[in-house]
Amino acid sequence: MSGNSDLKELYPFLHGGQQEPARLDAALLLSVEEKARDSRDTNARFFAENAAVLIAAAKTVADVYRNGGRLFSMGNGGSSCDASHVAVEFVHPITAGRPALAATNLVADLAMISAVGNDLGFDHVFVRQIVAQGRKGDALIGISTSGNSSNLMAAFAKAKEMGLVTIGLAGGDGGKMKTAGVVDHCLVVPTTSIHRTQECHVTAYHILWDLVHTLLADDRGSARTKGAVA
Repeated sequence: MSGNSDLKELYPFLHGGQQEPARLDAALLLSVEEKARDSRDTNARFFAENAAVLIAAAKTVADVYRNGGRLFSMGNGGSSCDASHVAVEFVHPITAGRPALAATNLVADLAMISAVGNDLGFDHVFVRQIVAQGRKGDALIGISTSGNSSNLMAAFAKAKEMGLVTIGLAGGDGGKMKTAGVVDHCLVVPTTSIHRTQECHVTAYHILWDLVHTLLADDRGSARTKGAVA
């Protein structure tokens, strides 16, 4: 079957036709099964390759909080929603007994972003905020499905220069996040699918949040034990 014939059969509405309902339902069900399987396989492969990196990143962020630092998050488009999600997880923990931890979403201030973007260019929207708010010992997490977002890379470079620790979530081959030398912990989803990449990113930062709280809770438990012994 030729390529044009394949497309016509898959998408008859593009050619003025319609699929028979039962056949369409079967095709849609198969699509759901294939996408779900691809999602599971990609997730498994990602965590098999990145578990150690994720643990190292969690230890780094826990150290930031132990020393009175805070976390900044950034991203573009769909990843800006992830950046917001990351900050909310830390500031407003949903698990009872876990403390709120300082985190700032650098995508939240529309006036700041539009002012800097208009005056200096979009590549500067995160750099300006890191310069103003970041301090040595803080952490910056950036999320990009390609790993090549120029405004994220500019902020990572400035953050490293200022002494912040940096964490990147990317997809594909990791892009510049993987190669530029300004990201301390880079978690790369091994797929070119933006959807599969974003799915893994959500799971990764949920686990990161949980591991950070586990490490800090262990500190509190050790302190209570030492106090009881004393």
